[in-house]
Amino acid sequence: MKSFLVRFLESALRLMAILVLRRHRPIVIGITGSVGKSSTKEAIATVLSARFRVRESPGNFNNEIGVPLAILGSSSSGNSKLRLACAPFRCLATLLLPRSRYPEMLVLELGIDRVGDMDYLLGFLSPTVGVLTAISTSHLEFFKTVSVVSREKGKLITGLPKNGLAVLNVDEPRVMKFRDKTKATVLSYGFDEAADVRATHISFFRDTVGAPIGTSFKMEYEGKSIPVRLPNVIAEHHIGAALAAAAVGIHFKMNPLEVAEALRNFRSLPGRMRLFEGVHRSLIVDDTYNASPKSLEAALKTLGSLGGVRRLAALGDMLELGAESEFSHRAVAEWLKGCDVQEVFLLGKAMLLAKETLERSGFPSEQVHWFLDPESLGTQLAASLREGDIALLKGSQGMRLEKAVEIVMAEPSRARELLCRQSEEWKRKPFTVAVSD
Repeated sequence: MKSFLVRFLESALRLMAILVLRRHRPIVIGITGSVGKSSTKEAIATVLSARFRVRESPGNFNNEIGVPLAILGSSSSGNSKLRLACAPFRCLATLLLPRSRYPEMLVLELGIDRVGDMDYLLGFLSPTVGVLTAISTSHLEFFKTVSVVSREKGKLITGLPKNGLAVLNVDEPRVMKFRDKTKATVLSYGFDEAADVRATHISFFRDTVGAPIGTSFKMEYEGKSIPVRLPNVIAEHHIGAALAAAAVGIHFKMNPLEVAEALRNFRSLPGRMRLFEGVHRSLIVDDTYNASPKSLEAALKTLGSLGGVRRLAALGDMLELGAESEFSHRAVAEWLKGCDVQEVFLLGKAMLLAKETLERSGFPSEQVHWFLDPESLGTQLAASLREGDIALLKGSQGMRLEKAVEIVMAEPSRARELLCRQSEEWKRKPFTVAVSD
């Protein structure tokens, strides 16, 4: 149950957002899904910014408080209490702005934790474009079943106007069920032949010593094949984000060649499959922003395709899985074996299940390490890394694995620039291994 103060704050911010939206009338583009929201938001904003005035929701501004703050133009940096205190003044200043200085388009990530959250957001947003990336077992602790998750996230698509656009992931059957449940025009994206905007001929391009530094593919649309290069992007699901962005750009009359050129500026966000140099001339894949079964399996699949002298995986608990937690963490063992990992570093109570299952399957026990805190994991991983190794680090945000990344990165002085969750407020929060289910 929310306190009176929180409810009052949400209502006040909602009213401010309504006033700003009515004054400036931007086109609202909403993105939701169990995984891939932030990357898709980033890709869409990158594409549309090539032609329009665009604002995207910063950081994790995706809930009842964050979305109104994004509409007001608040930054995700700085003290949160000061940010909230300044909201009324920012609202007044924004209302006084001429329309020519407010964004033409708002690209907003819509996160939901409980039934009713999407209704609340849609109650004042009225998106013209809705993007649904995926529906999986994330947040089952609060939704109980995937069908409830699907119904709640799908409200974004079913509520779109007739002149709107629904962008749906063709590779997700649960997502495509909404094709016939919306009045809006539908554009699908993905890797399946049925996609309206499709990626084919996917490959990595590499530096002079063979390390992967980006991805290229052909974007197929209405019989045309357009080459696309994504420097600094190595994850297949980020290609999906680029395709969703292309679909939105095409809807707003951007030429596919213009879209492809804009996508060259798209790069993964901190903590989302970011690639940089680690200690001892190793390569680090930082995917520590969050974790779900679907995103972890995808990340390990990518790790398996990267090559390297050795592949190492440092994984933290996947939180908020409810009754699915034990099954999902035991499944990690199979995913690890499937990508031919040579050494494993695990953090958290639930990852003990992965450790046990992995060792029972015959994986060498001396190559599986379990830790009580991210700093200890990072120290041991740094000692194990050798030149040419590739290490993936991934876990739910409560596992604080960005602390381990800071230990193993070649330039820890760039932590604030490259890593997620680097505010002093977040760093002061205590970590306990007992945060798992």
